[in-house]
Amino acid sequence: MVHQVSIMTDWVLLGLIAALVVLLLLTVFGFVVYSGLFTEVVVSAGSPPVGSMTLAYKFRVGPYGESGQLFTDGCSISSKLCSIGVYYDNPHTVSPEKCRFAIGRILSEGDAKPSEEQIKRFQKYGFKIFSFPAPSHVVMATFPFTTPLSIHLAVNRVHPALDTYIKERKLCAHPRIEIYKQDRIYFVCPLARQGDFYVPEMKELERKSRAAAAVAEDAQTDITGVDTMSETSSISVEATTDSRDTSVATSILLPLAGSRGREEADTRSEHSYSESGASGSSFEELDLEAAGDGEGAPGLLPDMGSQELTDKWTKEPIAAERGEE
Repeated sequence: MVHQVSIMTDWVLLGLIAALVVLLLLTVFGFVVYSGLFTEVVVSAGSPPVGSMTLAYKFRVGPYGESGQLFTDGCSISSKLCSIGVYYDNPHTVSPEKCRFAIGRILSEGDAKPSEEQIKRFQKYGFKIFSFPAPSHVVMATFPFTTPLSIHLAVNRVHPALDTYIKERKLCAHPRIEIYKQDRIYFVCPLARQGDFYVPEMKELERKSRAAAAVAEDAQTDITGVDTMSETSSISVEATTDSRDTSVATSILLPLAGSRGREEADTRSEHSYSESGASGSSFEELDLEAAGDGEGAPGLLPDMGSQELTDKWTKEPIAAERGEE
């Protein structure tokens, strides 16, 4: 009898444990679903869900994983304000240590002005103040912001959807802006005047990058030009030497024939310079045609190398220049 009671007790305990495990799994599953696991990601293009804004931000160069601490810094100063993250580089094609981003809090939106007290409070902790205009047209998507897990689900689900949408339609949409507002995360990618959404530090890095690229290109052009001139000079010297030797030899035997030889040599020399000039003109025309084909409608990507296309969420020197203008 005692043995039977003991067996029943064991079965009851096992049943309770199994029930608790099932309840725990159901709770975790419900939590993940509530966080947005099965939420449909809808990407569209059109008018933005946000207007102009003034933000307090910190700029960093490094892995995007370091953005979490910056979000925490902003929340610790003011928990009532909305968070914002601006990501300028595609982490799939740009090495983590070179990714550039700005994280902060939105101080005011639209015509409202941030209070001096707010500005001083954020500046005290190393934040800088900058304003974004209202974007005219954007690629956008939203995702529930119900739990901290929502952020991880959004990053892994929304960004791939944005990549597919932009690539299929050959759009030029960057940078990636994430706005955490109440119970929604808004993903916004401007289609025009992207340079307006470059914080000053980002604009300075782009300026230095373009300057370095221009110097490298000039240096390469100079080296190529020197090599070409050297080869042309060598050919000219050899041709002149051969011509002089021939002229001297023939002038001893036939002065008149030697004179004609020199005239023919001069004629061939002039013709070769003309061919060289015509060739240079042809290259200039090709460059102009290539430049003309590269122009496209705003927000559309011209035909470029695949690497240049995939590197950009962001890196768009043309857009940065427009913003600076």
